[in-house]
Amino acid sequence: METHSPRPTEIKLLKKSRVLEIAFADGKSFQLPHEFLRVHSPSAEVRGHGPGQEVLQVGKKNVEITEIEPAGSYAIQLVFSDGHDTGIYSWDLLYDFGLQQEEMWQRYLERLAEAGASRETGPAPFAARPQSK
Repeated sequence: METHSPRPTEIKLLKKSRVLEIAFADGKSFQLPHEFLRVHSPSAEVRGHGPGQEVLQVGKKNVEITEIEPAGSYAIQLVFSDGHDTGIYSWDLLYDFGLQQEEMWQRYLERLAEAGASRETGPAPFAARPQSK
């Protein structure tokens, strides 16, 4: 797979601050929050299989990256504390995320507000109880 972005020179998982810090060969470096990476996952579960099929991710404020796996020489796969592990984050994607982080985050917050949803992890919904006769 051919990439167009500079290659990473360093990737650090900062667990306490919940940030993935990535430095690229062109000298640029980005701090990408775990929550940002989770809600913008390149997986089909989040992006869908085509335009208009995106699934808004809610309640991910406290999600953490628990593992980073190499995916060939062009990407990493992130494993999150909520069990999500299917997105492949290419160097190009991570570089673009770094460049567009502010706009992407604002749009995400707008989408949450439009949906009346929250970043907070809410209480588990009550199971439907059978009605008495």
